Amino acid sequence: MENKILEFASEQRLDDRVIEREFTLGEIPGTLWTPESATPAPLVLMAHNNGLPKRDSRLVARARITAAHGYAVATIDAEGCGDRPRSTADEQIRAELRRAMQAGAPRDEVDEIFESLVGPLVEKAAPEWLTTLDALLSLPEIGGPGESVGSVGYSGWMALGIRLAAVEPRIAAVGFFAGGYVPRAQREEARQVTIPLLMLLQWDDEGNPRRRALDLFDAFGSKEKTLHANLGGHTGTPAFELEDGNRFFGRHLSRHLT
Repeated sequence: MENKILEFASEQRLDDRVIEREFTLGEIPGTLWTPESATPAPLVLMAHNNGLPKRDSRLVARARITAAHGYAVATIDAEGCGDRPRSTADEQIRAELRRAMQAGAPRDEVDEIFESLVGPLVEKAAPEWLTTLDALLSLPEIGGPGESVGSVGYSGWMALGIRLAAVEPRIAAVGFFAGGYVPRAQREEARQVTIPLLMLLQWDDEGNPRRRALDLFDAFGSKEKTLHANLGGHTGTPAFELEDGNRFFGRHLSRHLT
């Protein structure tokens, strides 16, 4: 992807001593949260599942708490997310998926529709996230331009995170939510992920088979990987897991918090 200029469109200081800035990078819209401290902060990329917008309330809450803990946190709307238009083909696949799920179609049939939707989403999103990473690491408040390896964390959408962790050496640690369909390509790429990993699993997630999540956890190549399983449905992840996640990143990013 050609070089783009990162431009900030707005800035506000929030009541939790966090600065929130909206930015654009070419056609990519994003949000950056940073602590008020003048010290360069470790960067955590935070992505939501399957096309939800960067202003989703759960993502924003996670980002603000993480930034208040001392990290810079960034998210973007990749192609087809938020206000960025979806293709006609995308809309047709989503409609087909809704019909299949409402009709109680067999799992194999639903999986094939998910594959045709989520696989292209990952392929389109990953280059935009990597372009954004390049731009953000040039900012003096985020680790500085000299950082090349082991300076970044990733939190959120597992399918995208697997791809980024497999190809980007600057990502030092990943936190995944075990939810959402993971395409075949990323299930294979999981074996290439060798950095420290924390995976959160909701034991009673109504839309994501538990066995599949456990098999994927087993497939990761990381020598240091941790699974936290909690009772409850898809959106019931306990709040304390966010604090544990911040401590996890504090152990593994190259610029540790003091």
